[in-house]
Order: sequence, then C-alpha cells, then structure tokens
Amino acid sequence: MRRVHLGATHLEVSAIAFGTWAFGGDWGAVDIKESTAVIHKALDLGITLFDTAQGYGFGTAERLLGDALRGRRDKVLIATKGGLRMEGDTLVRDAGALWLREGVESSLRALKTDHVDLLQVHWPDRNTRAEETAAALEQFVREGKVRYVGVSNYGVEEMEELRTLGCLETLQPPYHMFHRDIENEILPYTAKHELGVLVYGPLAHGLLGGRMSPATTFAEDDWRAKSPDFAGETFRRNLRVVDRLKTFAADLGITLPALAVRWTLSHPAVHVTIIGGHRPAHLDDTAAADQPLSEQDLAEIDLILADSVPMWGPHPEGM
Repeated sequence: MRRVHLGATHLEVSAIAFGTWAFGGDWGAVDIKESTAVIHKALDLGITLFDTAQGYGFGTAERLLGDALRGRRDKVLIATKGGLRMEGDTLVRDAGALWLREGVESSLRALKTDHVDLLQVHWPDRNTRAEETAAALEQFVREGKVRYVGVSNYGVEEMEELRTLGCLETLQPPYHMFHRDIENEILPYTAKHELGVLVYGPLAHGLLGGRMSPATTFAEDDWRAKSPDFAGETFRRNLRVVDRLKTFAADLGITLPALAVRWTLSHPAVHVTIIGGHRPAHLDDTAAADQPLSEQDLAEIDLILADSVPMWGPHPEGM
C-alpha cells in the first residue's frame, strides 16, 4: 500500500488507515471475534495506521484494538482521541487538563502500550482555554506518552488558537462526497501550515457503501436511526445520486466504495483516509483504493453531485 508522510510530522503511514469507531457500540452490537479478524485483515493488507478514541465505548474499542495488536505493536502506528466524557447519560466535551490526563492514562492501559503515536482532541471545547489544552498536550509529549498531537472536528479559528501555542500537528475532519465544507477554508489552512490531514467517514457513514435503499432502517442503538441525514427527502434524494455514482464507478471498473475512498484521497491537502468495517470482507474494496482519481473523473463526479443534499453527520450532543 502507498505510504505518505503525515504533514510535517516524522510519521510515515499507509494512505489508508483503519478506524475503530464501529467497535465502540455507536453502530450497533459488536462481535469481538469478527472485529478482531477485521483488524488482522487490515494488517495483512498493509495498513499501518490504526485510529481509535477513548470515547468509542470509553475503553471498549481501545481494548479490542490493543488485544488484536498484541505482539505487533512495533509494526503499527496508533492514533487515539480524548476530550469527551459522560455526564450522566449525556456525552460532553472536556478538553481540560485533568480529563485529558485521565484519558491518556486510560487509553494507554486499554491499548496495552506505553505511548500513542498521535493524540487528538476529539471535539473543540469552548469551555476550556486553549492554553490549558495546549499545556496538557505538550506535557504528554515531554513525558513520552504521546509522540504527536492534533485535533479532530476543529474549525480554522480553533486550530489557529492551538497552533500559535505551538501545539498542533494534525487534523481529523469528516470528509466525503456529501460533506465537502472543509474544502472552502479548512483544507487551505492545513495545507498552508503543513498540518497532516486524516479524514474520516469517506463512505458517508454507509451511504456510499451502495447497499442502502429508501426502505433501509437502523437499529435503535445505531446513531443513524436518529440522524436526519438518513431520513426523509434528504435520504431519498441522495440515494438517487448514489445510484448514478454506482454506475460511474462500474464504468471505471471499480466498486462504489473504492470510488468514494479514492475521491477523498484525490484532494492534495488530504494525506490519509480512514476506513472501517464490521467484517473482513468490508475491506476488500476500500483497502485497495489508495490511488487518487484523474481530473476528468473528478469533474464528472462533480456534475453528478450537483443534485445531492449536504450531510452533516454526528456530533457529541446528538449521540
């Protein structure tokens, strides 16, 4: 698999990373045996970067990943995220020093490692001063518990606050054919400041998997069951666009999921795309899609997407 340098860091990673959000329970029940098999297949396919988070089941996904990587830690890079916690039944943002510290220690125990290669603040926390967050992140680096630090789901102003404090090296934003707003300001900003960019959700949270129909429903414990992105006219209209994209992919001799992954990697400011899956077979198409598309292909896709409705995906307050 193609290797890339992640921004200005010294991390050389596979252009496709494997993400473990699905193992935290937000997408329905988790089969540990199947999930472990998916991780092992990702390794066999040449994926070297694995992305997880404390907030994915608060230890559930990290423990599963740590167990699956036992004996192979020195062959992979691990990225995790902190800065979310439960307050009763509510998921809240907390990028304060105390909770970030508790999160790092918890993540290291769950992952069964003495360090993570990349620690990211999961969501911006407007109730915590950037100086406090930056100081905590820098302390983890000094202690050797974290090699590099970054953020996820941040806007330009929020990134600038941390960057000017000397504490920002990567960004992990959502990015797919139905969610392109980062092209306007965020990706130009990351390119200008040489920030590594790892995008998540390339399959539009399953929509670009090509298996959904207007009759598709989701289990109650799947976040998509409560999302307006997967209901009503927005869902039906985007499904019609998906059908056209599926035909376009077939004309190229590839599957729709492969087209979706290659599309994200075609933006010059994107270094890595994060894919996931519940079963090993889910990686057959996406893990091999590590090459960008041609300019002509991108232009034709833009014409198809002109009929789409933007999707906005999940956020902590809606989970």
